[in-house]
Amino acid sequence: MFHEKKKKDVKFFAFSVFAIICFEFYSVNAIKLPKDEVDALQEIATTLGSKFWKFDADNCKVELVGLTETLPPTSEQEIGCECSPTNENDCHVVKIAFKDHNLPGTLPPHITRLPYLQEIDFAYNYISGSIPLEWAMTNITFISLLVNRLSGEFPKWLANVTSLTYLDLESNAFTGTIPQELGNLFNLKTLLLSSNNLTGTLPASLSRLQNMTDFRINDLHLTGTIPSYIGNWKELKRLEMIASGLNGPIPSVISVLNNLVNLRISDIGGPVQPFPSLRNATGFSKLILKNCKLSGKIPPYIATMKDLETLDLSFNKLVGGVPSFALAEHLRFIILAGNMLVGDVPDDLLRDGITVDLSYNNLKWQSPESRACRPNMNLNLNLFQSTSTKKSSKFLPCINDFKCPRYYSCLHVNCGGSNLPVKEKKSTIVYEGDGEAEGGAAKYFLKPNHYWGFSSTGDYMDDNNFQNTRFTIFLPSSNLSELYRTARIAPVSLTYFHACLDNGKYTVNLDFAELRFTNDDTYSRLGRRVFDIYIQEKLVVKDFNIMDEAQGAQKPITKSFTVNVTNHFLAIRLRWAGKGTTRIPSRGVYGPLISAISVLSDSKSCSPPSTGLSVGAYIALGVGIPCLIIFILGFLWFCGFLPSFCQRRKDPYEEELPSGTFTLRQIKFATDDFNPTYKIGEGGFGPVFKGTLADGRVVAVKQLSSKSRQGNREFLNEIGAISCLQHPNLVKLHGFCVERAQLLLVYEYMENNSLAQALFSPKDKQISLDWPTRFRICSGIAKGLAFLHEESPLKFVHRDIKATNILLDKDLTPKISDFGLARLDEEENTHISTKVAGTIGYMAPEYALWGYLTFKADVYSFGVLVLEIVAGINNSSFMAANDSVCLLEWASECQESGHWMQVVDERLRPEVNRKEAEAVIKVALVCTSSSPNDRPIMSEVVAMLEGLYPVPESIPGSSRKSGDVRFQAFKDLRKGSENNSKTQCSVNSYRSVTTSTSTNVVGQGVQERKQQEPRP
Repeated sequence: MFHEKKKKDVKFFAFSVFAIICFEFYSVNAIKLPKDEVDALQEIATTLGSKFWKFDADNCKVELVGLTETLPPTSEQEIGCECSPTNENDCHVVKIAFKDHNLPGTLPPHITRLPYLQEIDFAYNYISGSIPLEWAMTNITFISLLVNRLSGEFPKWLANVTSLTYLDLESNAFTGTIPQELGNLFNLKTLLLSSNNLTGTLPASLSRLQNMTDFRINDLHLTGTIPSYIGNWKELKRLEMIASGLNGPIPSVISVLNNLVNLRISDIGGPVQPFPSLRNATGFSKLILKNCKLSGKIPPYIATMKDLETLDLSFNKLVGGVPSFALAEHLRFIILAGNMLVGDVPDDLLRDGITVDLSYNNLKWQSPESRACRPNMNLNLNLFQSTSTKKSSKFLPCINDFKCPRYYSCLHVNCGGSNLPVKEKKSTIVYEGDGEAEGGAAKYFLKPNHYWGFSSTGDYMDDNNFQNTRFTIFLPSSNLSELYRTARIAPVSLTYFHACLDNGKYTVNLDFAELRFTNDDTYSRLGRRVFDIYIQEKLVVKDFNIMDEAQGAQKPITKSFTVNVTNHFLAIRLRWAGKGTTRIPSRGVYGPLISAISVLSDSKSCSPPSTGLSVGAYIALGVGIPCLIIFILGFLWFCGFLPSFCQRRKDPYEEELPSGTFTLRQIKFATDDFNPTYKIGEGGFGPVFKGTLADGRVVAVKQLSSKSRQGNREFLNEIGAISCLQHPNLVKLHGFCVERAQLLLVYEYMENNSLAQALFSPKDKQISLDWPTRFRICSGIAKGLAFLHEESPLKFVHRDIKATNILLDKDLTPKISDFGLARLDEEENTHISTKVAGTIGYMAPEYALWGYLTFKADVYSFGVLVLEIVAGINNSSFMAANDSVCLLEWASECQESGHWMQVVDERLRPEVNRKEAEAVIKVALVCTSSSPNDRPIMSEVVAMLEGLYPVPESIPGSSRKSGDVRFQAFKDLRKGSENNSKTQCSVNSYRSVTTSTSTNVVGQGVQERKQQEPRP
């Protein structure tokens, strides 16, 4: 008993000693903030409008701040503390940062109770009022109040804070003039005043700010000329004067600013001026001199700037030829629209990955045979109205002897969306969609056979997105009618045109609804989108603001105009002239936006393209459709779906099919006469409807246009590929209909939509796919491809294997769909040299670069798809924290370092079979080998997944060396990001190389691919 008690005493003593040691250690390492500073922090948070506050003073860490108990995903909160190097108990607050919280309060005067405070960052909130006078008594070095609703006259007393090196008041509502006293801030390096209501001239005292490195005064109401004293700012690296109100000319002293890297001057008044001398500033990465009334030729030295990435000289009066820019190795964007340039398009300019806009110039007309008109170039080129010719036969680029086959009396466009029936009065009008057109920094789009289209100009600068391939917006949930839920956007200029209108008077209705800003009490309602409207090159509305006109965001507004068409050509141009905010709700939100357009003749009834065929077209259809039916019936007879004198061998996977044809009446009954409410998707050549046949079967009906050659080709491809191929992992075609100019395909209905929706939709719409299900999906897709390549009577290369083309039935069984791009294998040839079609990011390098097509192209696409399934991440949307440019490269890096499990979806890691996951990743990487000879065939892949065939331990061609053709095209995507930007996950939409958009049976809505942009 004595010994037990002694043991207990010893244990208690040991525990007590241990606790004391831990307490002493914690006490030594804890931060000793004065209580007055801790209390001041709570008062500051309360004054800012925070409803919750929890601060760990011992660790100087904010645990909770804001309007809710859940922190916004993009928010930042930081209290920085520093301790004396000689006294570790002497600690103080030196930084406060509450960003992106939508705090609705006022700026706190209590910061004077933080005597050591150096940095304040309250960017992206909803703070009102003015800057407290008490701040003048501090030694702050950094103030950022970017995107708030602060108002009142510009506070002169800020000049007393001579310690300031950084001052950002952008996107507020300050008024008055810029005070002379600011010239006393001799330590100031960064001054950002854009998007306020400031007036007057730039004070001469600013010439004393010789440490200035970054000066921005965009979207202001200043007067006077650009001052020559900017030549005193020898350290200047970035200068922005976009729609500042100042006039030119650009002073010649700008030539002495040798450190300039980023120069943006645009939309200035004043006289016509020669091109400013910039010879000494050789380090430019961005050079924007837009609408500056520049004349003369583009100086030759501009074309030799090796670090130049963006050059925008649009809407000036420049003459001469277009330089080749052969020495500008990093040049990514060349915007020369709206000048008087002459000559031809240099061949050296048309290099891979570049974006070139030459619209609205006097260049030589480009014929279809010219290099600039070649299809499938890996670049963006806009030649809309790039020639001065007045001949209507050469009005559109790359079309020989263009003639209108007929003239139209109306036009209805659903901008950024799909074809949409809209009830107007007693009739239903179909608004034609242009959502399939990707649009980009330099895009010219012509609607096939409809003779209308659009031209898009400009790059959204500072959005850290160098692809910019889809300039459309979709707002899925709102009170807006469907016509206003989609919109097309552009950074600088967006022109819609019709080249075949009847001459006469028209009423033009332009429909708008602001989709990016909001009406709630957050900073998202503070945005201003301002642009000008031109019709037939005449300014009809200046400084148009959708929210002002509609009295709020997400509210429709229609502007109507009367127009006289005299040469059968109508042009509607929306142009951004530098005004409005550019950083709300995130960087790169500005420029024109339009939801819909309707053009109606004042004297003639509307004859929409869907019913307005010419006599010759009716004859062609009358002859062509019967021939098409005969061909299809013959093809089906060959496949054995129609009675035959010779029985073909029955495939072991084949199921009994009903008769392969349906009447239009049957399909109309099934889809309630193609009721828009039954529409479940939009393909590249027509919509997809859900329907129920008379026998109760639920089907998906794809409707293709008989007037589109590409649509006819897809129709035949689908029938030819699927009707003869029956397999559990291929989507089943029930039949088709060819009647009254209708081409209809009837498929089995897939209850769980596409694999892309299951994996990549917002979390609330995703389907929970555990590891066994994902493994089964990988195996099923592999079996379907093995059947296509090796086991079926007719062997096909699919050419567009990706997650959107894999459909899931009610049991989550994968089925390969969309055979519109499939090619029949010619067994006597080792490969097919063909026009490239597919989706970048999934295409094998030998096919994307040289058109070399074999079954191994599908194997490569399958490998990319497997990585997406394992990681739960879209390959084309992925950007890692390191320099990996896509999911495939990151997985290759993980393979090299041995960190296989990093590739697996973090939600699955606790449950996943590690050995099985490693094997699947290895299979994916060997399938994506650079050389097609190193890739397995699909039957080998099936065997590897089933454990019947060894998985290679070393992955050929998986090295991430810079020359790897799989990654080279993406290497510069993030180059140019600002040093102070946060790591981002950039969601881009890679453009389709073909003019056909891949289609799902179930379909996908057109949605804006949003991007999480870094805050400053």
